[in-house]
Amino acid sequence: MNRKGKFLLVLALVGVIGGAFRVSWNALRDIAKAVGADATGATLYPFVVDGLMALALVATLVLTDKADRRFALRVLAAYTLASLVLNFVHGLVPQLHAKEVDWTRLAEWGPANYALVLLATSLPVGSIYFGSDLVAKVLHHRPTEPVNAEKTSEITVNRSTSDLRESTPTEVAPVDTPPALPAPVLVDLVKPVEPVQVRAVAAESVRPRAATGRVPDIARSARPVRTADELLDEARSATADWPVGELTAEAIRKAVRTSAAKARVLRETLRAERTAGADEAAA
Repeated sequence: MNRKGKFLLVLALVGVIGGAFRVSWNALRDIAKAVGADATGATLYPFVVDGLMALALVATLVLTDKADRRFALRVLAAYTLASLVLNFVHGLVPQLHAKEVDWTRLAEWGPANYALVLLATSLPVGSIYFGSDLVAKVLHHRPTEPVNAEKTSEITVNRSTSDLRESTPTEVAPVDTPPALPAPVLVDLVKPVEPVQVRAVAAESVRPRAATGRVPDIARSARPVRTADELLDEARSATADWPVGELTAEAIRKAVRTSAAKARVLRETLRAERTAGADEAAA
């Protein structure tokens, strides 16, 4: 339906509701006078009953939550039924049609009269309670976006469909066997190893890199491993012109670049050789 058709439909609905309210207004005003309302209260009484019906109708059209919409429909149905009963009583009691009505019975039977008076007097209080609740629900209502609603329904359908179907097992691709690692190179500690020429490569970054841990043995530059005889020969050559008093383990270690333990052995050996040589020269 186009915009013009909707406008005409709403306009017709307003006309029907306005005419119905005018017909019901006369009966509800006389009922209010019969239960003790003054002139002003009797004039406003139809707005309290039929006005809440219009408010409940608007809330039903605005609210999207099922529970809130059901509550608004129940309020609309209850007040419509109450207005119908009061209009029916107004038609059955001729005394209510008089212009000036101070007080009259709404029914000849006592319990029915009490029930009708209770109904007529409780409707304004109910309008305050139910009207406030409906307005609060409308003000706190957040309409759901159509796009999100469609996505939610689509996801729900997909989930329920996937739950009904049996999931087929996924074939696992065979994992290729990794290539065998090269055998580690064993370095003979007894035989001297030829020194490896290391080429200097310009560093890509100027900033020095912090040490991240112990450097693996395979990444270190290979050093020749000297035997005990070779160390002794080097120590003899380096300390040939040293006096006996300067033959200390620390000086020998720095001269031949060896460990402290081996330097102490070399010191004792060199001192023994010097002592033996001095004894032979004296003899």
